[in-house]
Amino acid sequence: MKRQSMTGFARAVLEDEIAAVTWELKSVNGRGLEARLRLPHGLERLEQPARTYIAKSFSRGSIHANLSLSRGEALCRPVVDEAFLAEVAALADRLCRDYGTAPATADGLLALRGVMELPDASADETVSARLDALALKALDAALEDLAMARAEEGASLAAVLEGQLSAIEDLVRKAEDDPAREPAAIRARLEEQVQLLMDAAPALDEHRLHQEAAFLATKADIREELDRLKTHIASARALLAADGPVGRRLDFIAQEFNRESNTLCSKSNAASVTAIGLELKVVIDQFREQVQNLE
Repeated sequence: MKRQSMTGFARAVLEDEIAAVTWELKSVNGRGLEARLRLPHGLERLEQPARTYIAKSFSRGSIHANLSLSRGEALCRPVVDEAFLAEVAALADRLCRDYGTAPATADGLLALRGVMELPDASADETVSARLDALALKALDAALEDLAMARAEEGASLAAVLEGQLSAIEDLVRKAEDDPAREPAAIRARLEEQVQLLMDAAPALDEHRLHQEAAFLATKADIREELDRLKTHIASARALLAADGPVGRRLDFIAQEFNRESNTLCSKSNAASVTAIGLELKVVIDQFREQVQNLE
């Protein structure tokens, strides 16, 4: 299954004799799906259909969609209201005869408001429907290109995440095999800590010392944390191979990684294991940062 990033850019242009439409789409990270649209004046009616198209294509990401429009040949031919033109021409002639005003010129008459104007696409239902269909077809093409761009970015991102999971796995194995976790090493540290207790409080009885030793041994045991980290690694890999958006679930696993690594560091009583735990936290932070980009 191809993973999708939430970042990408796409541009699509379609034109016919009515108009040329251009969509530019930019996608960035977002907690959910948010579409921000910029539409030309008069095409506000496309907002809801455009949002529906976007929601069918993506489930997460902040998507900025900008539509620009230039009139085609059919909408650039001026329309002359000849009846109105005849009225104003007759009025101009009468003013000239009765009041001696300057004769009207053709360009002066045509420049009058309402005499000659470009066609209004919204006023013609057929033209309006064709324009809407053209714009939505271009949006569909732009969304396909954006999905491809996000998939390409997602493939690179999945490889990075898999590498980070491998690094986490290596560190877990390293902590598991650390000599400080050998029974002899643990026993030596316990003996040293018990001796410190005896020196600090000579009056402690043997039973109390056994209790303290058992407590220290339990506190230093990181077996449970290592097992949980292994389980989370397996879960994260399964999600990377699964269908559909998985970003939020991977983010939850990243939080669990962080929780276990914190506990590992707090329970460790060996410098070498603590160092591994700190390195583990660095890789987990990097993993979580990258997961934020995933749909």
